[in-house]
Amino acid sequence: MAKDEKAAEGDAPKKGGKKKLLIIIIAAVLLLGGGGGGAFMLLSGGSSEEEAAPAPEPGAIVALDPVTINLAAGHYLKVGIALQATATATEEPDGSKALNLAIDQYTNVKVAELETAEGRAKLKEALTEKIKEAYEDEVMAIYYTTFVTQ
Repeated sequence: MAKDEKAAEGDAPKKGGKKKLLIIIIAAVLLLGGGGGGAFMLLSGGSSEEEAAPAPEPGAIVALDPVTINLAAGHYLKVGIALQATATATEEPDGSKALNLAIDQYTNVKVAELETAEGRAKLKEALTEKIKEAYEDEVMAIYYTTFVTQ
């Protein structure tokens, strides 16, 4: 039995050594994988954050008089819009461009498209982008003050 005890004692350190080695290898793989993943996220995420412009600060809100627009099939839309100017805008925006764009956007639209929240949101988003472009980013948002279909 002396040999068996020595063999058992000899095996014990090897198993402990193998466990330590295995733990070290796993830790190294995790650290390298995490470090590589972190570096990838930093490199790929850094450029998109730099490209994204900071949100402009809000300025004055200019409410425009509601207008009535002809929709498809003899229906009408009475819509009022307010323009949210940016803080960097040199003067309050003149609503003429915005009203003209709203008329162009909503003329001949079907009432069914305006009855759903999704349809209204889609049209409002498109109108907002056109207005931002027309006012050269001096207007940051629009708000409906009146929205009635007939």
